[in-house]
Formats: sequence, C-alpha cells, structure tokens
Amino acid sequence: MVAVRAGVSAATVSLVTSGKTAGRVSVGNIAKVESAIAELGYVVDGLGSSLAKGRSDIVILVAPDVSNPFYANVIAGVRAAIAKDFQLLLSVTDAGQTPDPKDVRRLLALRPAGMLVDAPSAHFLDELRVPDPMVLLDAVGVVSDAPSVNFDVAQGARLLAEHLAGLGHRKVAYLDSSTGTETFQVRREAFGVAAAKLGLAVVAKSSVTIDVGKAAQVFAQEWEGWQHKGVTAVVCATDTHAYGVLQEARVAGVCVPDQLAVTGFDDLPYSESTNPPLTSVHLPAFDMGRLAGEQLLALIAGREPTQTHQTLESTLVVRGSTSPARGM
Repeated sequence: MVAVRAGVSAATVSLVTSGKTAGRVSVGNIAKVESAIAELGYVVDGLGSSLAKGRSDIVILVAPDVSNPFYANVIAGVRAAIAKDFQLLLSVTDAGQTPDPKDVRRLLALRPAGMLVDAPSAHFLDELRVPDPMVLLDAVGVVSDAPSVNFDVAQGARLLAEHLAGLGHRKVAYLDSSTGTETFQVRREAFGVAAAKLGLAVVAKSSVTIDVGKAAQVFAQEWEGWQHKGVTAVVCATDTHAYGVLQEARVAGVCVPDQLAVTGFDDLPYSESTNPPLTSVHLPAFDMGRLAGEQLLALIAGREPTQTHQTLESTLVVRGSTSPARGM
C-alpha cells in the first residue's frame, strides 16, 4: 500500500523504513515514501523482523523506582549510548516498590536485544534468571558475573560523615530508603562505620519510600523525639527524602541549618535551588547510564567490554543546608 501510494517499489519502501537509503534511494523518493507512510499511518512490523534476527531493537531498563527523579539522568545517559540503534523500554513499578522478577521475565516475549538492571538486590537477580546480554548499574555489594557500572557510594557516605563531624555535630538521625536494595545498605553501613570513628552517633533511624510527601510525614512524626535525643543533623539516603525534611522543617518552624543540618545523596538538579540549597553527595548518573549502555552495546555485538566492572567516584557538594552545630 505504501509503495502504491508513493509510486515506488516495495524494495524502496523497505530501504526507507530500515534507514538504509544512503547511496541507494534518492531524496525525492525518500520524501514520497515518508509522505505515504504518514498519510496511511503505516507502522513497520517489528515482530517479524525480531523473529528473523532472533531479537528486537529493544533494550529494557529495570529499576526499583523509576519515579525517583534520579533516573532521568541515568536514562539520558543510556539513550546517549544506544539511541542510534535501539529503543529503550522502561520496566516501571509503583513508587517505592522493587520490580517483580516474574513481571520482568514476561518482557522477554519482546525478544529484547539486552537488559540493564539498576540497583538490583542479590535476591532479585537470583529470581530473574534472564539470558545474556545484561549489564548491572549501581550494583555495589552484589556479587554477579554480569558486567557492571557502580558508584563509590561508600566513599560518598564517608565524606558526609567527615563533613558533619568537622562541623561539630555529634548526634544525627538517619532517614533511609525502604526499597531494600544493596546500594542503600552500603551507604548506610559506610556512614555508620565512619561516623563511629569520628565520634558521630547515629541516635535515630527511620526508613520510608523515596517520596517527598512520605519523608515529610516521617520528619513531622519523629522530630520531637529526635530533638529530645539531641539530634542536630539529619542524613538522608536520597535528595528526595531531604526535600521532604526541608519542606516539613519550614512548616514546623525549624531553621535549617541554624537549628538542624540536612544532607542528601544523589545531587539532583533541584538541590541547587532548594531553600536552603542542599548539601549532597554527587553521583554522576548520566555517565553511569552512558557507560552501561556502551557495555551493553559491546555485549550485543559479541565483544567483551573494555572494562567489565567500572566504579565512578562520588563527591560531596557542600551547600547552605549544613553549618556548624549549635555552640560551635
């Protein structure tokens, strides 16, 4: 139908829809085919092509909470690496929920070219059991033969502890993520170990989903108790948690950072413009997505990645949400 409408051969239509026109199809005929496709609403049957090749042009990204704004930069990095040859499909879960391996395996019916799995737990990978190629992102603490790109989140947690101890804080509360993935366990444990060495006591702990409103609720419920324990700083597992704390602190009349220091983890773009700007651990999310995408491309092409396991440095960005503890 497209060929008839455009007045060209079916072979020409095939070349245009497959993007193989260079030196083979004139500009005029390309325009005719594209116009006919638009008029007819024609969609290329990718299923037949994927059956012939044994795979589709789809890459699946599985993440524990795609609603987390952090993943925007990860996704942008992945697309920068693969967009020329592959479409990116997100495996989406409810906010704060880890993916169900059974649901992810159903996506294998699409014959994906490869899979990217972000912040997996060891249990999730054991249950997933998908064929290669697969690359892991932010999988620190997880033992796997799959290539990976990780953040040095432990270093970031240590930098936070050193920063707060250097400002004279001695008692802190830790607001964790309830998603249960290893990356949060690593940053929590690394902060605790470093804090203990520096004379910084974690006197209160809470956990909640990565949601501004939920984090604000936890702060509203816990602040009075934290205050009685002498807490002068709240360490948050993500910037999103910290936004909720900052929001509710304003409602409660708690002055940040004079009465309470607040820190985050991720260094999301909005953290520069919160009130006050948020001190946070910077994780190069775009670079992680790009490098993971490049690793996956190598595997799809049958090559070994140049670096099977890569670790990206985390850094501390100090802003206005932290200051010396009262009395310093």
